[in-house]
Amino acid sequence: MLLLAVFIPEEKISEIKNAADIVDVVSEAVLLKKAGKNHVGLCPFHSEKTPSFTVSPDKQIFYCFGCGTGGNIFSFLMKQQGLSFPEAVRALGKRYGIDIPDRPLSPEQKKKISEREKLFDINRRTMEFYHQALKSSAAGQVARSYLQKRGISQKTIDDFKLGYAQQGWDNLLNHFSKKRISPVLLEKSGLVLPKKNKAGYYDRFRDRIMFPIFDASLQVVGFGGRVLDDSLPKYLNSPETPVYNKRRSLYGIQRAKDKCRSAGSVFIVEGYLDVIALHQHGVENSVATLGTALTPDHVRLLTRFAGRMVLVYDSDDAGIRSARRCIDTFWKEHVDFRRQDVYREENADTHILVLPAGHDPDSFIFEKGPDLFMEAASRAPGIITFLMNCAIEKYGLSTQGKVNILKEMQAPLAAINDRVAQGLYIQKLAERLGIAENAILERVSEVAAHITKRGFAADAPAAAADSLYRSGSVKPASEGQHSQTEAIGNRFERQIVAMMLQFADILPEVVKLNALSYFENKTLKNLGEYILKSDPTSVDRVSELMSRADSDQKQTLIASLSMVDESWNMKGCLRLLGKFVENGQKMRDSGVLEEQIKAAEQSNDHDLLLKLLNQKQKMAERSEKQKSAALTEK
Repeated sequence: MLLLAVFIPEEKISEIKNAADIVDVVSEAVLLKKAGKNHVGLCPFHSEKTPSFTVSPDKQIFYCFGCGTGGNIFSFLMKQQGLSFPEAVRALGKRYGIDIPDRPLSPEQKKKISEREKLFDINRRTMEFYHQALKSSAAGQVARSYLQKRGISQKTIDDFKLGYAQQGWDNLLNHFSKKRISPVLLEKSGLVLPKKNKAGYYDRFRDRIMFPIFDASLQVVGFGGRVLDDSLPKYLNSPETPVYNKRRSLYGIQRAKDKCRSAGSVFIVEGYLDVIALHQHGVENSVATLGTALTPDHVRLLTRFAGRMVLVYDSDDAGIRSARRCIDTFWKEHVDFRRQDVYREENADTHILVLPAGHDPDSFIFEKGPDLFMEAASRAPGIITFLMNCAIEKYGLSTQGKVNILKEMQAPLAAINDRVAQGLYIQKLAERLGIAENAILERVSEVAAHITKRGFAADAPAAAADSLYRSGSVKPASEGQHSQTEAIGNRFERQIVAMMLQFADILPEVVKLNALSYFENKTLKNLGEYILKSDPTSVDRVSELMSRADSDQKQTLIASLSMVDESWNMKGCLRLLGKFVENGQKMRDSGVLEEQIKAAEQSNDHDLLLKLLNQKQKMAERSEKQKSAALTEK
């Protein structure tokens, strides 16, 4: 039924949205207090002492000014309970007594869904086949002895449904042949392979301990197999299939998700037996990647369940390399300079635990126990500190080493979008290197300026925007409320998009003046175009925009710009829009003029060059007069 749920009729989604109340739903997980027209409470998605989580009953949205998480009622359930969109819709439908019939499927859709359901069924039967072979077959004795030597209990074997693929080329193939399951389907599941001469198939997994891989919905999506000796490859995993993608799958997620949510944290390791050992010792909020480094999909999945992430690695060189690769992935996911969610370590709350020499998570917890493991985890440094430590260890503290360390740390420090946190890290690095803080700050500021120029539009209309703020036509948000949006585009463009979200009457003027053509930031421009396609008469327009948003980034940006409190009226909006378009035209004309000046210089046309320079001077003088006039209007 989960697959069929994808095709919930659109009208039913709208009916549920109209019937549901976001305040009622959120109140079951967050203690909310009335604050003006909104409700506030402590954010359920990150640790905080001062409430910054805001729910708007008028707009039926939520937004946290601390961590930047936002969305509508469906998003809240998806993030808070780890549900898919169809699951969230069905949960709310059940709550509000709205029946959700399945939309009739096309033959192609039915075929695709039928195949996926068959593959899930084959995987489930395969898991039971391997599990029984491990528990009761004579051939499974060697595998049982191996697990016993590794300290794996019978309860853990049953909890994780561990199994054994016996020696031989066709054990699984013959098992399914008796049940009249097509070998073609078995090949699609990745469990068998075609022979080179194409005359039949053979089992992929042979003489291996088997680890079934579940998704968060308890479906078996694939398998991993480990040899019982030192032969290679040590581990063999299922290939990509219609139901298994290793970049989106995490071993142990089905058992860890609830513990992650209750603990607020997750331990991310690299091996099946690492996860099993941790779970057996009570550290059940742990998962493992599957033959790949941590991916952006993994990060997005885990943020549904936990706010604090601890990446756990061996102390050897391979472990350190893995840690740095995963940091790079995490960094790109949380510090994409084309996006608004610039890294803030206190919000991302990600730590790197490198275990003592000679240990992996499996050996450490068996030898030292869970208390010492948790103690080590509590001291695990954050990403910035870890990178700092690695750089110092890598280059040393010679003069040239310090130069290299500073060069390596510039970009991470520049990306911290919290001046207090950035200052503290700069101070820490200065103390460790014996370098003046101002020298480090200067280098970091240069990188930050390059990032801004490369990824965000320059704040060119700032003076005009400031004059509008002072004149009262546009009311600035309270201090701190721009924390999650000020990193993207310039203030003028953000104000225009916020106005489009909150004051739909202005949309025809935006189209008439072709205002979006003057946007420099692509993200904000795309969002503006997306808003123009919406129904301006809809009562829950903002919530509907979120439901249709094609990315978490767009959804969060809509929430943040919609939640900022503004006092909009047609006169003020027209004035803001007019100033923005006027400024855009000037910048465009200025750009054309600069190109003409360059061309005149290259052609040595001195008369034309003098004429163009005079024209540029007059434009600058007019601009200064207009700025002065704007200032006197306050």
